[in-house]
Parts: sequence; structure tokens; C-alpha cells
Amino acid sequence: MNSRTIVISAVNLTSGGPLTILQECLSYLNSSPLLATYEVIALVHDRKLADFPHIRYIELPSSKKHWINRLYYEYVYFRRLSHRLKPYLWLSLHDTTPNVRAHRRAVYMHNPIIFNSVRLRNWKFDKTYILFTLFYKYLYRINIRKNDFYIVQQNWFKESIGRMFRIDPDKIVVARPVNRSQTNLSAAPPICRPCRTFFFPSLSRPFKNFEVVCQAVEILNGRTAKDFKVVLTIDGTESKYSTWVYNRYKHVRHIEFTGLLDKKQMNEYYAATDCLLFPSRLETWGLPISEFARYARPMILADKDYAREAAEGCARVAFFTPDDPNRLSSLMQNAIEGDFKDFTPVCRIPIQEPYAKNYQELFDILLE
Repeated sequence: MNSRTIVISAVNLTSGGPLTILQECLSYLNSSPLLATYEVIALVHDRKLADFPHIRYIELPSSKKHWINRLYYEYVYFRRLSHRLKPYLWLSLHDTTPNVRAHRRAVYMHNPIIFNSVRLRNWKFDKTYILFTLFYKYLYRINIRKNDFYIVQQNWFKESIGRMFRIDPDKIVVARPVNRSQTNLSAAPPICRPCRTFFFPSLSRPFKNFEVVCQAVEILNGRTAKDFKVVLTIDGTESKYSTWVYNRYKHVRHIEFTGLLDKKQMNEYYAATDCLLFPSRLETWGLPISEFARYARPMILADKDYAREAAEGCARVAFFTPDDPNRLSSLMQNAIEGDFKDFTPVCRIPIQEPYAKNYQELFDILLE
């Protein structure tokens, strides 16, 4: 019988990059030698989102119904649950530090909204999200010094939270969500053919900046008669923001609104894409950048720290200011015409220790 327990708390992770983190974390634990010593218990919204046979699940479907429910679970219910489960390690995968008792405590900090500058024009899209953005940095602070480790995805995030919360850098683990050795960047020669298909995969949130792509296409339509296509993974049904984008730009030629894609569809679109677009103003990682890197094709990215770190080692990357549709339009036109003089290699960034290249190394650090 297992003598110790690992609790993975992820009741708020249901989509996008955070859900991928949960799935990959549980996938590793499901086949890990750690199962000989530890029972792994996952606290989730719905186990169907990340279902593995050797993981024990506690489902909490009401966690997503209201943010007050989330606070109740984090700071009241989980306290009682930790007394019952007596975990050796409690790993919270969603930023905040719950009020629990455990021999080891760690928090995975991947929500960058604490660094977000609130735009009042986005009030019409999601009032609750803006209020939560303003409140979130204070939630981050609750219990934060009770953690033994803090897990982040990039160096810039490590440095930023270290300064903001005065955390010892030796306790902040950089854990990359993608194994860069699997992308075969050095083995794949860069592809420099003229681009016809552009792809921006993302969830529907105002900071994702879908409108700058649409504005760039409007400008580009007046500059070139060449055929091209821009694929956006919204269709106007996801949120007030996506409805606004869709209604404003649905008549613009060369834009295709697909709606949210599953993983199989994403891979099919990646394979058919000539150039990735990623204009998001705010990310911890920017997972599509890493996922697309293995194709060795051009990318046009927001000139942000997260994008430069996610694209390290890639050979054909151009950057633009996220609020500059004219520059984006010019880079897209160059790509269509096969002119890649502004697309350059991105140097690799030295990673500060402690560093985990995969989940095995991460859990070695957390459990040592």
C-alpha cells in the first residue's frame, strides 16, 4: 500500500495551455515509478479532461460556476481536505496558494495577469475578468511565503515574481512545458517559401489581440492582389470579445473564423500553415510558438519577453509591437512575397537554476 500522497490541485484548469500542463503532469505521474511509493490524487473540475487509470480523482464541478466558489475551495474546503488526506506534497497548478497542511507545498505560477495593464475599453467585454485582474495580484500574495517551491515556465517570469513578492530565487524552479529536444530545431532546415496560409490559434480573451491581426489584413488587402488566408480560432460565439471581433471583421476578405479547435485539428492546421502569427500582449509561455517550432517555418510574434523566450532556437522569426497593425501587415506582405530579410534566428537564453527539463526532474526537485 502506498505510504505517501501527492495531491495535484487543478480545479480551475479546463482549457488552453493550463489544461495541457495538467494533462502532461498527470500523464507523467500515471506511468511514473513514483506510484510505487505515492498515491496521486487529482482535484479537478471534470476528470474527462485529463483521465488516467492510475490517478485517483476528486471532481469539484462547481468550482467554475463562480469565482467565490474558487475562493471557498482554496481557502476553506482544501484546509479540511488536507487534514483528511495528509499529503506529503500538495502541488497547486493554478497560481494561488491554498490554505492547506502538507509536508511539502508548491505552486505553479502561470497566469501573467498580475503583470497586465488593464485597458478600460475592455470593460464592455468582460467586467468580471477586469475586476478579477485587479484583484488577482492580491490573491497571489495570500499564503505565498508558505510554499517550499514556486514553479514557473520562463526566466522573465521567475525574475518578475522574485522582485514582486521578494521570493528567494533558489526556490523558484523554471520548468519548461515543452521538451525542446523533441522539436528537432537544429535538424530541420528553415523553410523560406512564399507564405499563403497564416494561423493564429488562441482562446478568446481581449489580451490575445485578435483585432490587430484583422486590422493588418484590412491594410494588406489594399496592398497586394496575391491570394492568402488568415485562420483565427474564434467564431463569435465564445465571448462578448469574440462576438465583437467577428461582427467587426467578418466581411474582411482572406480571414477564416474556425472557432475553437481540438488537438487533432490544431495539428492539422499547423501542418498546413506557412507562417504562425502570435500577437498576444500577455502570456507566460505562448504554447503555439513551441508547438509550431518543429515545422521550421516562419513566425511573426509580438515583441514581448515571453515570445522571445518561447521562440529561442528558431531560425525565421520576426517581431512587431502588438499595437502596430501597419508593421504586422508589412511583415505579412514580405512573407507572402518570399522576402524574409526581417526574419532572423532567435538566440537561446541561459536558464537559471533550479531548472527542470521535464516532469521527472521537476518531481525530483519537489520531493527531494
